[in-house]
Amino acid sequence: MSAFNGSTSNLTQIQYLVDRDAPLKTFLPVSSCVIFLYVNGVMIFTLRKKTYFQEVSRYILFGHMLWVDTLNLLMSVVLFVCAVSRIFVMKIACLILLVSATALYQVSIINLALMSLERYVAICIPLRHAEITTCGRTNMAIGVVWMIGWIKSLCEIIIFYSVDTNAAMYLFCSKTTFFRLQVHKQLDIAFACVFFISVCFIIIFTYASIAAVAKTASGDKMSAKKANKTVLLHLIQLGLCAASILVGVIQEAVYVYTDYMTSMTVMYFCFVTFMIFPKCLSPLIYGMRDQAFSSLFKYYFTFGLKRKNSCNTEIHLAGGG
Repeated sequence: MSAFNGSTSNLTQIQYLVDRDAPLKTFLPVSSCVIFLYVNGVMIFTLRKKTYFQEVSRYILFGHMLWVDTLNLLMSVVLFVCAVSRIFVMKIACLILLVSATALYQVSIINLALMSLERYVAICIPLRHAEITTCGRTNMAIGVVWMIGWIKSLCEIIIFYSVDTNAAMYLFCSKTTFFRLQVHKQLDIAFACVFFISVCFIIIFTYASIAAVAKTASGDKMSAKKANKTVLLHLIQLGLCAASILVGVIQEAVYVYTDYMTSMTVMYFCFVTFMIFPKCLSPLIYGMRDQAFSSLFKYYFTFGLKRKNSCNTEIHLAGGG
């Protein structure tokens, strides 16, 4: 998963438990990260190559998700490698990593709600879709998302410098070792509840609304059903984000009540399953479900070998542009 609240807290126990299999256990997330960073890079390159993709709100939000997930992926793996390798990090560098990870996590969650709302407008208010989801308004919405996403990080910085200033100059970089006070835990719980309840409500509302349109629509049922599946994917991804927070609680219980090897296995499995793979796979799933984008993506991914598909895409975009 992305670098986020859960990812940093879930690494706490890993930081103090180093075994002989550390290089092998590091290889899987790092190699997966490298592969999907390339995939995300090609997707971003594809979006930048066509003006059409830069002017449609759906693709703008998809590109924003790619950038956020890519940064999440990088930070998650950096924190993981530091933890497994028992690398001490300077206090200021750790603070920057953690607050940035928190902001990216919040932005990632809110962006899911924004993408669902865009699909809701496209299906439920089709006549006003072009008016509501203009390029300028979409970029403004993304700006608001980033402002909201940084609120918690700014609160953590203020609390740290005003209350908790006794952290060592070099330390293991994890949320639970850096933000140690009870007020930080209360802040985590408060923001987690507000963000997840709000985003979950928006996604469920859009899912139900699009489902109702899909049942009653006489003309474009296929578009409505496809949009409903997209929103359902957003809901599943939100569930994985929620699971990543619960994983921290599970890992602490496992560490207390089981032996060393069992706890290490469970912690490593949770990190790879809930932190790495969801962020790796979700952009690929969304991108491959769009015919226009997937054809052009395959063309660039294979270094121009799929020329026929690329030509078909050019025709499709020219006709729909």
